[in-house]
Amino acid sequence: MGKYRRYAVGAALLLALFWWVARGSRPPAVAEGSLLVIELSGRYVDGPVPLLARLRGEPVQSLLALTSELRKAARDERLHGVVFRVRGLQLGWAQAEEIRQAIQKLSAKGRRTLAVLEVEGFGNAPYYVASAAEKVVATPGGNSPFVGIAAEYLFLGGLFEKLGVDVEYERVGEYKSAVESYAESKMSDANRAQTNALIDSVEGHFVREIAASRKRSEDQVRLAIDSAPSAPETLVEHGLVDEVATWEAALEALGEHEQVEADVYAQVTPESVGFEPAATFAIVHGVGAVVVGAGTFSGGSPVMASDTVSEALRDAAKDESVKAIVLRIDSPGGSPLASDLIWQTIREVQKDGKPVVASFSDLAASGGYYVASAADAIVSQPQTLTGSIGVFVIRPVLAGLMDKLGVGVESITRGARADLLLSTVPLSAETRAVLRDDVQHTYDRFLGRVAEGRGLDKAAVDKLARGRVWTGAQAKEVGLVDRLGGIPEAVLAAKEKLGLDPEADVLLVQYPPPKPLAQQVVEALQGGGASLELLGWPAEAQELVATLRALPLGTPLLIGPAWIEIH
Repeated sequence: MGKYRRYAVGAALLLALFWWVARGSRPPAVAEGSLLVIELSGRYVDGPVPLLARLRGEPVQSLLALTSELRKAARDERLHGVVFRVRGLQLGWAQAEEIRQAIQKLSAKGRRTLAVLEVEGFGNAPYYVASAAEKVVATPGGNSPFVGIAAEYLFLGGLFEKLGVDVEYERVGEYKSAVESYAESKMSDANRAQTNALIDSVEGHFVREIAASRKRSEDQVRLAIDSAPSAPETLVEHGLVDEVATWEAALEALGEHEQVEADVYAQVTPESVGFEPAATFAIVHGVGAVVVGAGTFSGGSPVMASDTVSEALRDAAKDESVKAIVLRIDSPGGSPLASDLIWQTIREVQKDGKPVVASFSDLAASGGYYVASAADAIVSQPQTLTGSIGVFVIRPVLAGLMDKLGVGVESITRGARADLLLSTVPLSAETRAVLRDDVQHTYDRFLGRVAEGRGLDKAAVDKLARGRVWTGAQAKEVGLVDRLGGIPEAVLAAKEKLGLDPEADVLLVQYPPPKPLAQQVVEALQGGGASLELLGWPAEAQELVATLRALPLGTPLLIGPAWIEIH
């Protein structure tokens, strides 16, 4: 089927060889009435798992691999049920929803589901995932306060002022609040209104889903939240879990069943459970800051590089065996040029008659949404942070800092607007006007791309834009998203575009294919640098700095509000 099929076949043969050496040539036997045991722990990512994380021994796993295994288990009649050991799980809301929906699918297909919570500390997302199971058990030593939803923003304006740094910026859209994180010391009214709307949407969905799964009213769930139960026994009293028991006791209570570990079950072939693909779809991951160039990681952080994503889209379009493309996005945005290059590639690919469906993970903001707007359909989870159609440019003025440090600065320029290139003097009014026009021009192009891709009037898009961030549920209501769900829903949307049977099996092939191990090692070593973690920086700051490192300087940016994390 082309070079990707050859890579896939080669990789499959290599894996088969290792498996034959380790276990023999036969696939593992699964006895009738078995229990599949899966540990849900660590961090799950869209796209390839960073090799550097593997080398460090970090608990990072592929979200797509997990949900694919659960879908395989759902149709395996030999399985009596699936037991989840939930511990130390780090997830965004959309990822949690993806796993939750896969667990619910197990129950719908007749597999019994049990989740055993072994957590301590605040754990909304782990509990949210576990609550999808038919039975939820909390271990005696656990302690996980159930206290509702919260978001915290950081504003560095006061810090920069003390350092003698003046921050100049231009933006289009009163909701484009990323600049506030650098230039202000408190939240604007528009940003506060936006945040409250986001929290209301996430909290409402959180409560509704838990109430439905636990067969409680929404009032009962909110009453439990307000009382902040944490001990396992109090969680039982509020109906949030069914009982308190150890992992061993919970398994014993299920009766005599042979247990199958997840790593063993991974060797069970899809064909053995009746998987018969009627079509092949490509899945292309766009994860991280949107940047110009090639690659999948920069400084150890994932990037959505224009050349890499565009090449994958074009190769999938050329492959005659591929009938549709799912573009999986988890991105805060980034370079306007890179976003536009990928947008144009999607429109080019669509001329070949292959539908492109965008699937949103935790984040599809600004440049991430820009890219997706070209797709034939957009599918988002209800809690995905999406939209943020707006532009900003930010410029630190370091004269005060240089003065505090006793550093003398002299500047010599040629050109009336050359002060744009300086970092120690404020911009003149005339140069600020030029910068403002540049930002407005980028915003107008953004509006035009969304209007064209979504089939909307440009003025109508502007009303939904202005930098505002929506949840996926809100975005669907206003027309920025077509349907709610995860990758299975995106696949369904593509099948409908092609006129395929909604129940038909589809094979997902990753584009680009995994890189050779040697190349991954070289890239991992090249992506070194000072570890902010060792310096004691908070995780939010580490993530922001990693994003900024990958972005171009001296140009407007398409980035959603910084440091949004709803717990």
